[in-house]
Amino acid sequence: MKFKKPKFWDLKKPNLLAYLLSPLTLFVKLNNLNLNLAHKKKFNKIKTICIGNIYLGGTGKTPTTLKIYELLKKTNLKIVTGKKFYSDHKDEQIILKNKSNLISLDSRINIIEKAIDDDFDLIIFDDGLQEKKIDYNIKFVCFDAQNWIGNGFLIPSGPLREGVESLKKYDGIFLKHNNINPNIKIFNSYVTIKNINKFDLTNKYLIFSSIGNQNSFKDMLIKNNFKIIEEIVFPDHYNYNPDDIIKILNQAEKIGAKVITTEKDFVKISDDYKNKINYIEIELN
Repeated sequence: MKFKKPKFWDLKKPNLLAYLLSPLTLFVKLNNLNLNLAHKKKFNKIKTICIGNIYLGGTGKTPTTLKIYELLKKTNLKIVTGKKFYSDHKDEQIILKNKSNLISLDSRINIIEKAIDDDFDLIIFDDGLQEKKIDYNIKFVCFDAQNWIGNGFLIPSGPLREGVESLKKYDGIFLKHNNINPNIKIFNSYVTIKNINKFDLTNKYLIFSSIGNQNSFKDMLIKNNFKIIEEIVFPDHYNYNPDDIIKILNQAEKIGAKVITTEKDFVKISDDYKNKINYIEIELN
């Protein structure tokens, strides 16, 4: 039976039906948990790339697979594409067979073993990010810019196989546009701690903040090996009074921790207490 995607999946905001179906997304969440915990095999005799999606529907996986195949064919590597055989995916299999060297079998493990037997250096899979048995060397996620993540809900409330937060475990994203402005420039940026050398990372720290995304502050410190033993969160743009700061300093003394906050919070603290509090200075790269 052919599946037709419900129109409400791609509404800009979830509708009532999406919310009513949301309890059923528990099964998808449990499957994803099992997927993440599954023991996956990495193959030493061949390199693997997977071009997949987390959005259920057309996202340009096959054209992307063929483009990467075309680019890498210019190297000295012996390359093949892989597609797990499904009887209702014959169109994609025919296109891949016509435009690349394709191996299509009923198991991706068998496809890889066949590619190894045929002495290939690299295999590019069209689809398969949710494969439980293979640890690919590189994993790309494809999206259609028009639909993006739909209403943002998991199946059956929405079109997503996995939540958007899962993107952090993948290596890159391809976003397919129909009519993009060629003059638009896209810049990637990341934040580093500019004054990290002034901190003793053997110390324990209490942190506090009143910024819009407190998790980003805490995560940045943890990734830089700060020992965070307590966090105090205030509402965004909170104006501190002396009692707030005294309570923070007393708690830090009680647990034997140094105090750190953000630069945005530090400038709102009375000068009377600034000598007892350090702040993180960030730099955008």
